[in-house]
Amino acid sequence: MIHHARWLGVALLLPALITGCQRSGESAGSANTSAAASPLLTNPAAVTDERLLDTANGSTQWLTYGGDYAERRFSALKQIDTANVGQLGLLWYADYDTNLDQHGTPLYVDGVIYVSTAWNKLYAFDAKTGAQLWQYNAQVPGQWLRNVCCGNVNRGVAAYNGKIYMGTLDARLVAIDAKTGKEAWAISTIQGDREDPLNRFSITMAPRIADGKVFIGASGAEFGVRGWMAAFDAETGAQVWRTFNVPGDPSKGFENEMMAKAAATWSGEWWKLGGGGSVWEGAIYDPLTHSIIYGTGNGTPWNQLARDPKGGDNLYIASIISLDADTGEYKWHYQATPADNWDYDATSPMTLLDLNIGGQQRHVIVQPNKNGFLYVLDARTGQLISADPFTEVNWATGIDAKTGRPNVVSAARYEKTPWNLAPGVQGGHSWHPNAWSPDTNLLYIPTWESFFPMIRDSDYKPSAGGFNLGIAFSNPNMAATNLQPTSRTGITGILKAWDPVTRKVVWQTEPFADNRPSGGVMATAGGLVFGGNGAGQQLRAYDAKTGAQLWSFPTQTAIYAPPITYELDGQQYGAASVGGGAQGGYVAPGYARMLVFAIGGTAKLPPNQPYTPPPLNPPPSTASADVSARGGEVYNQYCSVCHGADGVQQRGTFPNLMVSALLHTQQGFDQVVRDGGRQQKGMGAFAADVSAADSAAVRDYLISRANFLKANPPGPPPTPADDSNQHQAN
Repeated sequence: MIHHARWLGVALLLPALITGCQRSGESAGSANTSAAASPLLTNPAAVTDERLLDTANGSTQWLTYGGDYAERRFSALKQIDTANVGQLGLLWYADYDTNLDQHGTPLYVDGVIYVSTAWNKLYAFDAKTGAQLWQYNAQVPGQWLRNVCCGNVNRGVAAYNGKIYMGTLDARLVAIDAKTGKEAWAISTIQGDREDPLNRFSITMAPRIADGKVFIGASGAEFGVRGWMAAFDAETGAQVWRTFNVPGDPSKGFENEMMAKAAATWSGEWWKLGGGGSVWEGAIYDPLTHSIIYGTGNGTPWNQLARDPKGGDNLYIASIISLDADTGEYKWHYQATPADNWDYDATSPMTLLDLNIGGQQRHVIVQPNKNGFLYVLDARTGQLISADPFTEVNWATGIDAKTGRPNVVSAARYEKTPWNLAPGVQGGHSWHPNAWSPDTNLLYIPTWESFFPMIRDSDYKPSAGGFNLGIAFSNPNMAATNLQPTSRTGITGILKAWDPVTRKVVWQTEPFADNRPSGGVMATAGGLVFGGNGAGQQLRAYDAKTGAQLWSFPTQTAIYAPPITYELDGQQYGAASVGGGAQGGYVAPGYARMLVFAIGGTAKLPPNQPYTPPPLNPPPSTASADVSARGGEVYNQYCSVCHGADGVQQRGTFPNLMVSALLHTQQGFDQVVRDGGRQQKGMGAFAADVSAADSAAVRDYLISRANFLKANPPGPPPTPADDSNQHQAN
């Protein structure tokens, strides 16, 4: 049976205004149950600690975000192998009620697929037929989306003892009854006043769960928060412990020795902007050491001169930290990027491995870091074992093996002149999960070659309503032809197979099409690696030993989330959650779906719907150069992260303001920008931050930019990128 979920075609007819993204009108925490009588819901999500531990021995299920506690994303299933993968076909699909990017890893538990989508909706599907069992909607307030850095996404959920757990964009942790799809409990992870500018938290990461505790962190370092990792009771939601990642106000004392030690590496009044160090991915539970090991994000602001005039290491930003899973007490840390100046979060996915290195068996953490180096650390002590570049790197010449510190290129700190950074703030590797195969002893890394011009904002002033980065997004004296030390731009995705013992690339794919990032991957005992090629709209299977492409499926949309596999009634299946702005526009069809495959599957996706992008037809530009320049300053402070640098939209998740009808009326523009007329769609009210005069200047700036682009067409637009890096990131 092929199940086609209801598709909201009306969403494709929405005008290209300044809006957020689709949401239903259901009540908060609501559930829509479609098949309540299904026998699959008799004892659903029956995940125990014993079952989770047993995933290390091979499983027919996909019980946890990374497939097992080690987050290897390896399945021992091998019915689908290198010999028959060419016969793999679509078995069923189910449409989501959104055209936004999908980042969520599905779970498979005892006949049911659970998958989170944009706006914190959660689906339960019959894994054999595709029938929707229920849908849950966390009902995130649209106004809160202005506190979300980099995309209306969710990366996954956790299953345990009959419940499904999910973090939300407004920083709640919710537990959903897996039998009914109704909310069992919900708690705010924010301490204190939610309206405090230092509490602009959001959660996009998947929770991890062990020993009756849910482990989770929150994003927000681009705005200014004090990052943390916390554990909550899985049955009640009560907080068990919380550990901060950066020190607070010294006049109030420090919570523990960990924070006192960290404070010695900061100067100035960092706590007034929180300090940063948020946690938005890259967490792992190690049952051998009973530790929660996780990565921390950038400092606030990015530009270190703006947060620490003396240039200290700023512990524990851009670090990997190990805590006792029961108490949250500090065990060890390794700071990958001391004095981070480049948004080099250490939150990329990690993998626990037991490797023979130099004739000695080592229990290690492996992380291809956003900064372009792949680190192998002792999981018990944090000792650096090795660090090697796995992509192009120009900010450092290497990592000192004795001190563990990078050998930084002084000019890369962009204190006096701009620096075209590699990897750029997009990262050499972002949130897209790696996979490990014990059969090949290779780590498969969705790798990026990325570049980004770092320009110090010498006039930076802290903002209570916008980003706090300390960098400028444009420089009239810095054209593509005079970038230093390289003129390369953009992002290129490549899948690489890395041997962490010999410390080298064994094979790699050709760069993916459309100059865009790659998607997450999964490896199997069938000798295969599955993954998407990002905006290239293909799910692919590669030979795990050689990298030869053996199979592909046209998904009609971008694919960023990693696929999973499972066995049901003796048959192996593959599943992938797909969706992205693949056709080039906010109101374009997104074709976000759950796809399930099996050998001999013959289902067909319906043909793409015709789509014509709205025309570029701005009113005449009449404002002075000074007014437009002021509008550009305000736009880059509050608008550019969603709507594109210099007004050029390259992300289908948000509207392209160049074609907005609101450019034709200041009153309509103010109703949305200042008064919050589209709050429920995710466009917050900015009256407290943007004056009427500045709103008019922003509109004048956009009109000026639209007229320039109309007179100087740039050629075919690039395929919209996803919201996958966390400068970006959340």
